[in-house]
Amino acid sequence: MIRIVTDSTASIPAKIAEEHGIEVVTLYLHRGEEMFEDATMDVDAFYEGIYDMIDDIPTSSQPSQVELENVFEQAARRGDEAIGIFMSSRMSGTLDSALCAARSVSARHANFRFRIVDSMSNSFDEAWSVLAAAAARAAGRTLNHCAKLAVESATASRFLFTPESLKFLKAGGRIGNAAALLGTLIKLCPVFTVSDGLTTTFAKVRTHRKAVETIAEKFRSDIEAHGLKNVVVHYIGSSDEACVWARDVIGPMCGRDVDVVPVSPVIGLHVGPAVGIAYECQEALPGRLSLNPSSLVYAS
Repeated sequence: MIRIVTDSTASIPAKIAEEHGIEVVTLYLHRGEEMFEDATMDVDAFYEGIYDMIDDIPTSSQPSQVELENVFEQAARRGDEAIGIFMSSRMSGTLDSALCAARSVSARHANFRFRIVDSMSNSFDEAWSVLAAAAARAAGRTLNHCAKLAVESATASRFLFTPESLKFLKAGGRIGNAAALLGTLIKLCPVFTVSDGLTTTFAKVRTHRKAVETIAEKFRSDIEAHGLKNVVVHYIGSSDEACVWARDVIGPMCGRDVDVVPVSPVIGLHVGPAVGIAYECQEALPGRLSLNPSSLVYAS
């Protein structure tokens, strides 16, 4: 059997993870004396207080190597193979810890085979790779083929999002004071994406409405040119705008109902209230990755 492991920043709802036999290793949020498990917390209830967190943004931590090692140890003892698909190594040390953990288990169990895949993203942009591996496993594919399809998914997906304001990015030190002030003065609304494993600016527009329209226009362009396989609308904070956008704009574009999914708070609190879209096309998207896809897979 092949065990599929990912981290909580993939934002896969618990029901979907259970249906597809995906094991989710949690990251953690720390707010004062409280610690929350990113994978099990009530995200919507937590996000109700997001505006109160701007002056004291919770911190996050990745799973320990011991936690990750326990996951792979269980697989090895059962004679299973394992594929771990994790948040971009350029955003977090989780993948490196998972790789060390898998190698440590492999040193104790000579027959244990694993593949660790760098999704080069987070949220459902990461989840598409996880679900691709799960579909391959269900079809009876080999460990290598599961990893191959996970990487192919990463080359064919895109994540676009726009924050309500630049306040959280400024408070978290991700943009400077001058850039935040400029954005406030001229109502600058950036659209962000993930490219080569890092968050980058896709576009800069003058209003939030225009930013959301820019995302929808890019989505339409991509699916017309490269076909559509999967899509979700993401939100951080309130789901109201996301639900309306999914129903009235994104759904009609692709001719199907579109799920609306909250972004993991470990990711969301770096950005603040936001709306976005994560989608997977039928073929690779130009400019999505400049790296050799084979470099994203680490083997036993």
